[in-house]
Amino acid sequence: MSEYTSTDAALSRDEMAKLVAADIPAGAFVNLGIGQPTNVSNFLTTEQGVTLHTENGMLGMGPVATGEDIDGELINAGKIPVTELPGASYFHHADSFAMMRGGHLDVCVLGAFQVSQEGDLANWHTGAPGAIPAVGGAMDLAIGAKQTWVMMGLFTKAGESKLVEELSYPVTGLGCVSRIYTESAIFVIDQSGVTVRSTHGITFEELAERLPIELIRGA
Repeated sequence: MSEYTSTDAALSRDEMAKLVAADIPAGAFVNLGIGQPTNVSNFLTTEQGVTLHTENGMLGMGPVATGEDIDGELINAGKIPVTELPGASYFHHADSFAMMRGGHLDVCVLGAFQVSQEGDLANWHTGAPGAIPAVGGAMDLAIGAKQTWVMMGLFTKAGESKLVEELSYPVTGLGCVSRIYTESAIFVIDQSGVTVRSTHGITFEELAERLPIELIRGA
């Protein structure tokens, strides 16, 4: 793990996505979830040789499409127009899920409503009356990928932490999350606990006061 760092300002969504992209191993097969994670595709370099997978049946996805590059029939799982890279392939939905469930993806990056200190993930339903649940492929990705990373805002609109001791929302996957990227801090979850790799616009001490779990400061 890299040395602990701190910045004066919180990270923007683009800055978060750029950090995630830089952390993805060269040559990895990766799925980017709906929402913030989609932006990661815009910061992957050709030199990394990362291959992006979407559960609606595509391997070799490129950055988000804009302007004349938009093709209404070329979308990711979140219905966002995307580009294709040379060698891109298309396949049946069932084959796509077999890739996910069979452990063929190195990393998936998902959004979340909550993550527990044990790496449990809740990202498909808040349990609120009238809320529309959206499971999609999240459960298959969270458990099937070799590594599951999360991109999310650290605090709710009410100022409550989304990194919690125990989940209060319906569970997507247990003990699956190993990294969390937020605007205020980046966390690594492993057998030693929750380590803060970096803080942004907040000190480690302030972060520790606001979060309901024990934190380890990175070396």
